[in-house]
Amino acid sequence: MTPLPLSSLRALIIDVDGVLWHGDRALPGVRAFFDFLRARQMTFVIATNNSARPASEIVERLAALGVRVAESEVLTSAHATALYLPRIAPRGARVLVIGGKGLEDEIAGAGYWLVDQNADVVVAGIDWTLTYEKLKRAALEIRHGARFIGTNADKTYPGAEGIIPGTGAILAALQAATDVEPTVIGKPARAMFDLAVERMGQAREATAMLGDRLDTDIAGAQQAGLRSILLLTGVTTRQALAHSKVQPDWVFEHLDALRETWQNAY
Repeated sequence: MTPLPLSSLRALIIDVDGVLWHGDRALPGVRAFFDFLRARQMTFVIATNNSARPASEIVERLAALGVRVAESEVLTSAHATALYLPRIAPRGARVLVIGGKGLEDEIAGAGYWLVDQNADVVVAGIDWTLTYEKLKRAALEIRHGARFIGTNADKTYPGAEGIIPGTGAILAALQAATDVEPTVIGKPARAMFDLAVERMGQAREATAMLGDRLDTDIAGAQQAGLRSILLLTGVTTRQALAHSKVQPDWVFEHLDALRETWQNAY
C-alpha cells in the first residue's frame, strides 16, 4: 500500500490482549487513547480473538478504566464464530464447546444445542480449565465426523505472568490427535475483519488494525485490504519484527506514543 499519514485514518479495529491490557493488568495510556479517538470522532470496533470473555465483560472492564464503549463496539471471536456457524451447520445442531462461558453463551444464543457427545460440530476456543478429559471427548467427536471449528489460532497469549499457551495450542493438540485441520474464524481469517468493517461503515483504505501480533493482527489486516499499526506492548518484539516478512504500516512502542504522534499529524 502507498504510505499515508495517520491523519488519513477514519476507523480503527482495536485488539485487546497485548494492546489494552496483559491479563488482569491494564496497560498505560488506555483512557487517554480512547479520549483522543472520541474527540476526533474516530469510528472503532474492539476486536479480540479471546473467546472466553463476553463483550459485556470487556465493556465493564473498560468502564473501570474510565472508558465508555457500547457492546456494539466490541466483536469477540466467539461472536464471530456464532455468526459464521450457520454456514457450517443448521441452527438446532449439536455442538460440543471447548471454551469459556462467553463462547458457550454465544453458541447457545445462536440457536445451537450444547452437548458432551454425539456432536455435529466441535468448537474450540481458549479454555482456562482445560483437562485431558475435555481434549479426549472433543477428539473422539471429531474422529466420529463432527466438524472442527476454531475461534482463533493464536498459539500464545500475553498474560500477566508472561507469554502463555493460547487457543492455537489447543487446536494443535486436537489436530495432532485427529489429523483434522480446523476451520478458523478469528484473526487472521478474513471473517473477523469483514464483520468489523461492516459495522463501522468506513472505507477499507481509511481503516487500520491496531494490534500486537504480526501473524494475526498485521498479516490478517493486510490480507483484508486494511492498514495496520503494530504496538510493541504484547507478543511481538523489535527483534521479531526485524526478521519478519510481514511489516506493518506503522510501529509504536506503546499507546501513548501512538496517540502523541497521531495528535501531531493533524
